Amino acid sequence: MPNPWDVGSARLLESAGFEALATTSAGFAWSLGRLDQNVSRDELVAHVAMVAAATELPLNVDSERCFPDDPGGVTRTVELLAEAGAAGFSIEDYNPDSGTMDDIAAAAERVAEAAEAARRQDEPLVLTGRAENHIRGVDDLDDTIARLIAYRDAGADVVYAPGLIELEQIARVEEAVRIPVNVLALPSVPSLGELASAGVRRISTGSLLAGVAYGALLEGARELREEGTSHYAEGGTWRDALKAAFDS
Repeated sequence: MPNPWDVGSARLLESAGFEALATTSAGFAWSLGRLDQNVSRDELVAHVAMVAAATELPLNVDSERCFPDDPGGVTRTVELLAEAGAAGFSIEDYNPDSGTMDDIAAAAERVAEAAEAARRQDEPLVLTGRAENHIRGVDDLDDTIARLIAYRDAGADVVYAPGLIELEQIARVEEAVRIPVNVLALPSVPSLGELASAGVRRISTGSLLAGVAYGALLEGARELREEGTSHYAEGGTWRDALKAAFDS
């Protein structure tokens, strides 16, 4: 389940044969010239509506903490995402304002609220409960597993601990939670086949595809500015891919 950051990248990934997509909070923020965690709920909902309308694939939404402090809180966020065309969404337990992980009980309460709201929709949304420990400097697998179990028990359909890279750790999570697990496809993560053998049901790319795309842009710009050449554009196979994806 790769993560596009705008309509064009969503349609390209659809044309590449994937069966589902997910937004990326960081990739979308970068497309607005901002860092992650600096997008409003209204901006996210508008983004989801545009991407969902541009592709026929199910769209999962990286909705951060589901904006608990906005009017209507988590419940209203879920309603807005459903209205925008989302098929699923995630809720995480890292507070960017304090720079700390949320208390497990408080985070599980938000998951429960999100689960109730998701199931009230005409087409219930798939809810992913996220434990952010391993991308926020907390290398504590036992705490991560405790969080994921709490989110499962609160109603999450899928659980996700981005940053886990060792197959043994991922297998421990699988064994403990007994519901579908999402894994972030970092460069050091085992192959998709190995992850599947450990029971992993869903794999996403987070902000990685967006980061690589922006990196290629910077490298091309560097070559043009410093060397005065445009070898970065040689080949041009991307032109045919763009035409195939967008000519409809």
